[in-house]
Amino acid sequence: MQGSERAESIPEVAFSAPAGRPAGVEVMTLAELRARADACALAVPHRPGFHHLLSLDAGRLSHTVDFRRYDVAPGDWLWVRPGQVQHFGDLAEAEGVLVLFESGFLDPATATAARLEDWYGPAVRHPEDAAGEAARAALDHLYREFGALCGLPLEAHLEVLRHLLSVLVLRAAHLVRDAAEYAGDCAATTTFLRFRDAVERDFAVSRRVADYARALGYSPRTLSRATEAAAGVGAKEFIDRRVVLEAKRLLAHGDLPAARVARRLGFEDATNFSKYFLHRAGVTPIAFRESVRGGA
Repeated sequence: MQGSERAESIPEVAFSAPAGRPAGVEVMTLAELRARADACALAVPHRPGFHHLLSLDAGRLSHTVDFRRYDVAPGDWLWVRPGQVQHFGDLAEAEGVLVLFESGFLDPATATAARLEDWYGPAVRHPEDAAGEAARAALDHLYREFGALCGLPLEAHLEVLRHLLSVLVLRAAHLVRDAAEYAGDCAATTTFLRFRDAVERDFAVSRRVADYARALGYSPRTLSRATEAAAGVGAKEFIDRRVVLEAKRLLAHGDLPAARVARRLGFEDATNFSKYFLHRAGVTPIAFRESVRGGA
């Protein structure tokens, strides 16, 4: 995939640390965000290349992630992953603390334990009291340390931020049950996670369960059973949902014609893509694009 073509399709936002601040992480209140950011820019759908982890304290916030609108209430946590298309609703009445960070800021062991690459994790979490309090305590500590620009050498300050962020993301990752609890079977969970990662990598190359089964060394039935247990849908449905999601992203937030979207997603021609999309989304690609943009 060519970078110029990708940029033409979906506006992407890279992490940019303010002058004098450490690279890779930033912590701010929503009041601080309102004071420095263009509200119109936040309301426009965009695809950030970094994590957004938000704890809401007061008010309500409407936030859209990959075409699904979430109403975030006080006590809730919102986690948007890199690559997901998002846009903010009205921030005027919302108060809370927001952490922006790049995946590479954390060490690989923490990234694995917190499952930073789990793009299918829930966007909004409603924690129990004890779990929520522990995560919030970690967030408050990180916020205070981020604002402490003196007292430690820069390298030491960075390491403190890295360790505190590690605690926070590990806490936040366990505010809901993980895939193992859903599946109830370690072998089935491992199978699903391997399949999920393969789909994320190759959904534009193949939409056939048999191809993934062959590449991973499982039978198609084993993949479907593991996916049903962990995700609630069969393996073919899982693949199709990922393809349709990417199609919606490209159609809604870019100006590529349907024929080029079809090629990007591995379809031989626009006609096959249109039939596929209509069958699974209930509308044609062009009708979907018009409905989304008309609603906006």
